[in-house]
Amino acid sequence: MRKSWVMCVLLGALAWGQAAPSGQTAPGKPQPPAGVPDTAAAVPADAAVITVHGVCPAEPKTPASKAGAAKAAGTAAKTPAADCKTVITKAEFEKLASGVAPNLTPQLRRQLAGVLPRLIAMSAAAQKKGLDKSPRFLETVKFAKMQILTNELQRSIQDEAAKVPEADISDYYKKNPEAYEQYNLDRLFVPRFKQAEAEENKESDKDEKLTEEQQKAKEEQEKAKQAEGEQEMTKLADSLHTRAAAGEDFIKLQKEAFDAAGMKIDSPTVNLPKIRRTGLPPGHSAVFDLKEGELSQVINDSGGHYIYKINKKEELALEQVKDEIHSALQNQRMRDAMDKYQNSFKAETNEAYFGPAGVQGPPPPPRGAGMVRPRPVPSPTAPPAQPQAQAPAPKPN
Repeated sequence: MRKSWVMCVLLGALAWGQAAPSGQTAPGKPQPPAGVPDTAAAVPADAAVITVHGVCPAEPKTPASKAGAAKAAGTAAKTPAADCKTVITKAEFEKLASGVAPNLTPQLRRQLAGVLPRLIAMSAAAQKKGLDKSPRFLETVKFAKMQILTNELQRSIQDEAAKVPEADISDYYKKNPEAYEQYNLDRLFVPRFKQAEAEENKESDKDEKLTEEQQKAKEEQEKAKQAEGEQEMTKLADSLHTRAAAGEDFIKLQKEAFDAAGMKIDSPTVNLPKIRRTGLPPGHSAVFDLKEGELSQVINDSGGHYIYKINKKEELALEQVKDEIHSALQNQRMRDAMDKYQNSFKAETNEAYFGPAGVQGPPPPPRGAGMVRPRPVPSPTAPPAQPQAQAPAPKPN
């Protein structure tokens, strides 16, 4: 098959892959039942996986004499379209699909198989009409080529960034020991405000009947009551801290705190068995300076009051966090490489033609079938933080 044909199919497949909703499949191509094993690996590389009847296969571009070319053209002309067929083997399909997605999932494989026959048939018809030689087609290919090359550069940068030397991983681990400490701790959470009683909520429904002066007086009363409740919860947090320091059970104290606040939800989990420094808010970082068995002071923030107790502290071994460090360094290497390219140029535009910078024009037209956008590469981020359980933030009255 000719390379131009492969490129045409690839462009169409990429555009389709971005335009089609997630999970959409071609009409008449039912999804296999859940749990059906993937047998693609057992299919031989030279086995036909797609056969498109009614479309003659493209002639390969090989040097030939004029007589040979004329003979081939004459043979093709005598072959009725209904007797033609284009066959794609497993090897050809997977080579083509690698341009759409390096990791070909069974779902994407089925979706691509659903769209390819249409692209093959319609692109062949377009070539017969000479549309592949039109100025618009050539300009579209030029733009698509720039997009694809940009995408390939991003892939290359990502591949190179993934080649993190083992020495760099070890060095990073040694220079950032605090990042790989893990704690087992107990946390007591005292809401900052009391929740309004149901009767008070019913009374508030009648507020529209109050005069402006009465409404203002009621609001002042509610503010005073809220401030009083806030002071009570602050005093309660200090009292619970004293009792926790005396050895009382955190689970019991946590229930008391929620009952006193009028919370109608279950108390949050007290024990947090695997917490890293990224697992608590920045304002709570002083907790990690405590020794095993020590209790923190009451930490106050906009959400409420927190009391921590360190049960155990351990250092994670390099092997336990090796993948995490590799990911962090890979992201940094990729960010540095992308910055190098993105900062290597400066563009100027003619405002008389494009208009002033920052002024948005009308929305762009829908993306056409020939428009191809490069698959995005994940932007580099800081070392991934482990998700940690957080105490629920109380709703103020």
